Amino acid sequence: MFSDFSQLLKHAVLSILLLVGAAGVCAHEMTMADLTMREVAPKEFVWSWGIPGKNTPVSQDLTPVWPEGCMGDARTVRCGERGLAGSLSVNGIGKNYSAVILRITWQGEQRSTFTLTQNQSSVRLFGAARDERDAWQVAQTYAVLGIEHILSGIDHLLFVLSLLFLVGFRRQLLATITLFTVAHSLTLAASALGALTLRSPPVEAVIALSIVLVCAEALSQKDTLTRRWPGIVAFVFGLIHGLGFAGALKDIGLPEQHANIALLTINLGVEAGQLLVIGLAWLVLLATRRFVWTASARRVILYGIGSVSVFWTFSRIAVIAG
Repeated sequence: MFSDFSQLLKHAVLSILLLVGAAGVCAHEMTMADLTMREVAPKEFVWSWGIPGKNTPVSQDLTPVWPEGCMGDARTVRCGERGLAGSLSVNGIGKNYSAVILRITWQGEQRSTFTLTQNQSSVRLFGAARDERDAWQVAQTYAVLGIEHILSGIDHLLFVLSLLFLVGFRRQLLATITLFTVAHSLTLAASALGALTLRSPPVEAVIALSIVLVCAEALSQKDTLTRRWPGIVAFVFGLIHGLGFAGALKDIGLPEQHANIALLTINLGVEAGQLLVIGLAWLVLLATRRFVWTASARRVILYGIGSVSVFWTFSRIAVIAG
């Protein structure tokens, strides 16, 4: 299966080993910072930075970006009618600080705690410790989040494109993509509801490897089981990709009152995003099919996707080993 891909793998492995070695030399210890906020009057907060166990100022390295409608200075944040609602992010995570722990004490002494990282540097707030949105608002929000996640999750997106190259624009494609959605919906729900928990680094490594394997099968001319039954491959790897989606959903959180609706609509959003990508790919094919280089472009794209995925696989394995 890998004969057509062997040279690509050899060069990619050498490059990855060099990059991983260089990363090990340049790595430096990072720490977490606290961003503490207290609501002292309706929609008015005092805030401060800190490092657990230290009193070192961090304002030169980290910059909070308050939700739309909120204005902040060095010590206070004042919000409009919606209150502290919307996206709150922190710029600068990943340089000298690996994460920010956001701790909010609302009026009435209710508390909220969030963890911001380089990959998830923002959090959605709703103006209070309790999410007061109704079912329709939750459905709208999480459907959009599902679309945003598949369109911004480059590894998941490349897996879908790899499946497209493997299957082609045939009736079988829709069933393959749907099986992928069903599978990742199962593990996403299980993980979000606490029934299944796995460490993120191994999951991310297997997700990258899944793209390599599908690219290799798409490049191969053999009539393999994968080519005959791509839905099986999509379903098996979809179970792993669902755990990757769950990592992002953990950062976003589920509303207590409408958790089931949120889970359903975020999966529908992911499916809609996947179908959107396939639709755009079909339009590109229609526009370029008259050109003789289309078949060659297919191989170039698959080699490109495969090379990036090999790099991700080894770099994520290095994270596990380190």
